[in-house]
Amino acid sequence: MPRLGSWIEPHPTGLYIPAADAWIDPSTPRERALVTHGHADHARGGHGSVLATAETLAIMECRYGPQNGQAIAYGESVRMGDVEVSFVPAGHVLGSAQIILDHKGERIVVSGDYKRRPDPTCAPFEPVPCDIFITEATFGLPVFRHPDTGSEMDRLLEALHANPDRCVLVGAYALGKAQRVIMELRGRNHHDPIYLHGAMQRLCELYQSFGVELGDLRAATGVKKEELKGRIVISPPSALNDRWSRRLPDPITAMASGWMRVRQRAVQKNVELPLVISDHADWDELTATLQEIGPSEVWVTHGREEALVHWCMTRQIKARALALAHYEDEDD
Repeated sequence: MPRLGSWIEPHPTGLYIPAADAWIDPSTPRERALVTHGHADHARGGHGSVLATAETLAIMECRYGPQNGQAIAYGESVRMGDVEVSFVPAGHVLGSAQIILDHKGERIVVSGDYKRRPDPTCAPFEPVPCDIFITEATFGLPVFRHPDTGSEMDRLLEALHANPDRCVLVGAYALGKAQRVIMELRGRNHHDPIYLHGAMQRLCELYQSFGVELGDLRAATGVKKEELKGRIVISPPSALNDRWSRRLPDPITAMASGWMRVRQRAVQKNVELPLVISDHADWDELTATLQEIGPSEVWVTHGREEALVHWCMTRQIKARALALAHYEDEDD
């Protein structure tokens, strides 16, 4: 009797499904790619064809140019060879999806990256019962327990209001994190202009084109210092301490990332106001998700695989770590 999931092949460069002749999130160009979401460690350019949500295809076009893409809606199914393929929300960023593969009476769900916290910029994670659940483990250690997002945003606003002659410069990943921070601020009645580093503008415009209303956004470049006092400025993390930031009025340097739980990372990046805001599930959310879905097997990738594999094994859930290439390019 063949082992469960014998029809899917993990490779360092991605997951290959021979019965569909397709790869999931391949890190090198392939003839046919299924892409979970638009972050660069999952979505690469140069594929012969791409199956993804319309939002993910738009993100890929923004980053890599025109794609030979087929858009698939959440809940829609397509037949690829002998495999039924469908996409459901992953709750990670705009357009992010879990990929459901049905073949030979088995169901495998490839989660991509996901989170379980509410996010006003994307559809929430949808749990799908399955035989094998392939989960990320970016924050797959018990030490990673993310605080309430609202409390972190309140800390940001408190710092802003307490320092009217300074600005708060928030480092946030350009895809997903920046837009989430903006929407969380709007949800707290912060409707003042928010200023953006030039690298953030295209993706913010893309989010708005898909109906995510980000409010009054303005370019930070070329603006007088006086105008930026008492304002929030959002930039890529790489710009927090470079020449660009020196034109700002005595900025309070903040960073929105799950990695801000690690104090040493905040110190290394000279972050004055670490904001623990993540677009990935924390330890409790990873384990709760596995309990909710109830798979026969769990395959773990993209992060701290060993601890989550051990957690599964102590609960009589068969588990294995996959040696997939990943880059953690998200300053999450």
